[in-house]
Amino acid sequence: MKKIGLVLCLIASPAFAQTYPLPPSGPAVYADPRAAVESRIDDLLRKMTLDEKIDAFSTNPTVPRLGVVGTGHVEGLHGLALGGPGHWEGGRNETVIPTTTFPQSRGLGQTWDPELLRQAAAQEAYEVRYAFGKYHRGGLVVRAPNSDLSRDPRWGRSEESYGEDPFLVGTLAAAFARGLQGDGKYWTTSSLLKHFLANSNEDGRDSSSSDFDTRLFHEYYSVPFRMAIENAHANAFMTSYNSWNKVPMTANPVLRDVVMKDWGFDGIICTDAGALTNMVKASHVYPDLAHATAAAVKAGINQFLDNYRQGMKDALAQNLLTEADLDRNLRGVFRVMIKLGMLDPNPMVSQATIGFNDGGLDPWMKPEPHALARKATDESIVLLKNEPVALATGLPANAKVPMRAPVLPLDAKQLKSIAVIGPLADMVELDWYSGTPPYTVTPLAGIRSAAGTGVQVTYADGSDLATAAALAKSADVAVVVIGNNPTCGAGWNKCPLPSDGKEAIDRKSMTLAQEEIAKAVYAANSKTVVVLQTSFPFTTNWTQQNVPAIVEMTHNSQEQGDGLADVLFGAYNPAGRLTQTWVRDMADLPPMMDYNIRDGRTYMYARQAPLYAFGYGLSYTTFEYSHIKLSEPKLAGSGTVTVRVDVRNTGRRDGDEVVQMYVRHVGSKVERARQELKGFTRVHLRAGELQTVALPLAAKDLRYWDEAAKAWVLEPDQVQVLVGGSSDKLPVSATLEISQ
Repeated sequence: MKKIGLVLCLIASPAFAQTYPLPPSGPAVYADPRAAVESRIDDLLRKMTLDEKIDAFSTNPTVPRLGVVGTGHVEGLHGLALGGPGHWEGGRNETVIPTTTFPQSRGLGQTWDPELLRQAAAQEAYEVRYAFGKYHRGGLVVRAPNSDLSRDPRWGRSEESYGEDPFLVGTLAAAFARGLQGDGKYWTTSSLLKHFLANSNEDGRDSSSSDFDTRLFHEYYSVPFRMAIENAHANAFMTSYNSWNKVPMTANPVLRDVVMKDWGFDGIICTDAGALTNMVKASHVYPDLAHATAAAVKAGINQFLDNYRQGMKDALAQNLLTEADLDRNLRGVFRVMIKLGMLDPNPMVSQATIGFNDGGLDPWMKPEPHALARKATDESIVLLKNEPVALATGLPANAKVPMRAPVLPLDAKQLKSIAVIGPLADMVELDWYSGTPPYTVTPLAGIRSAAGTGVQVTYADGSDLATAAALAKSADVAVVVIGNNPTCGAGWNKCPLPSDGKEAIDRKSMTLAQEEIAKAVYAANSKTVVVLQTSFPFTTNWTQQNVPAIVEMTHNSQEQGDGLADVLFGAYNPAGRLTQTWVRDMADLPPMMDYNIRDGRTYMYARQAPLYAFGYGLSYTTFEYSHIKLSEPKLAGSGTVTVRVDVRNTGRRDGDEVVQMYVRHVGSKVERARQELKGFTRVHLRAGELQTVALPLAAKDLRYWDEAAKAWVLEPDQVQVLVGGSSDKLPVSATLEISQ
């Protein structure tokens, strides 16, 4: 992928200069890139009128009179969205611009590959700048990544989260933010994290309260945001609709007391759409918009996705706010604008800087992002089961049954026919925040291409079970593609199936209705592969107990079918790992609104054995762990130890292994998780190869939050360090002594 470099912003045009003229006396201090950032902001605020300052609290802080050009927001969870199922940018009458489309965020999480996420985000950022400059579409503040934790699989927006673990999600969120922003003097785009904080229920979200103690705030819910801000310098985020302990996040003091004061954040804090009004009409915390607006501004909000202007004017008139309050908050907005190059005297640079004229192709039409989307799809796929098929059926339970090799990978040279069956087999479903891809490859198309002309590939959508069974019976192998529709196939706030969910709707069931198709097909052909194409976990116990091979993947990738075929036919050895626990029964979950995860939620505190564990995933090869060693036997203060472990590929195929490191506190005086992820890396091992993998473990990551002292505490303790390929398979361990 081409290095972006110092990509600045807009397309140069006389029309732009006429609309936003520079002051006739030449560049002012605020437009001088040589001046100090705070001096530039001081100068700009001195020159702005009160009405201009009020207008600058929108998501586009343009000041035409002063020649200041702001930039708005775009959606970009897994690719730039300039038109798609949600029509999030420009309105329904705008021409849709196709952009590179990666797997859903949950799928990107399943790669466990921070560098891949950085590359995907960098490609997206390049396309954001390109579309903004050439097509005058979108903005440079990208609403991504979603840093919320998917603490409950019933959450309708689980697809937007990287997973349930704070260290994993924080590492990946930081990587994605770093890719969006780049590492030059100017950011390519600005990463706007969402939604702060503890926003993982859709039903009643306009007025609900997520209630939990400050330990969980610091140790769980806020961790991904903190990591993205501190480690990747993300300087924008969106507050969530909900309250925390009855205080709306849109006006919560924690924005200043923790995010700004402790984490060093000083950029954009934006409301979610309608959140200002919700504080008056839904949660009834404030009597009117004037008081709600004043509370939000006092808390730190400096951009509104609301009709806020009259409320702000009324707050100023009633002395609930002062102009100094506005100035204090707007500084954060203009810090981000300066980092994007928007306040420079001529923010338009040559189109050639970002390859506008490179071969005449838009960037999303080039082969490099196509290959990147395919790589992301390959890496996201999780092999859940792969066992041999019995040669005989109907034998007594104690009979010795001859076995074949595992069903996967398929060998096209040994096959004459494949039946591809299911409602998702010949489509690529886009989700609510997707853009429109430049092309799509369906599972059926990918399988046909990989199978070649010598294999007959037939298809049925599964709507008629008898037809599906007959087709499966006549084929050498059956591939069943089932799952959910990420938009529920319906409009806003509608989901006909209780097992489906999306924004504004939580799931009421985790039973996959389409599993009936798998049952019918398997009864006709025991050599069946089930592909679960899902936005969230299901309780597919029957499929796990009966079908010999199961593959899981998420929606949305333009390379959906090619990625799936790569795995099914062995061109790619699967190494995706689950980022959320799949429970056996929805009854194993605490009540939806119980935000105290210690009550049995996530792999960290679960009390029931899962269907599939956090971090779980199989391979076409096998791996062996041995010889774990600590660089030091003791750890104290701000130190770090290195954990080394030997990992050998003991099979006959090259493949990736996701090496996962967990800790377990043995003697803590406070309640700790059963185990916590504290390190991971994805490594490639040739068949028979041994690598010594090194993982750092920092003392600061072993602390707990002392609520009474309002501080982090590293207590004297014994910590068991466990390493392996899944949270439920950790074959090697060592003990680390902790001292203060």
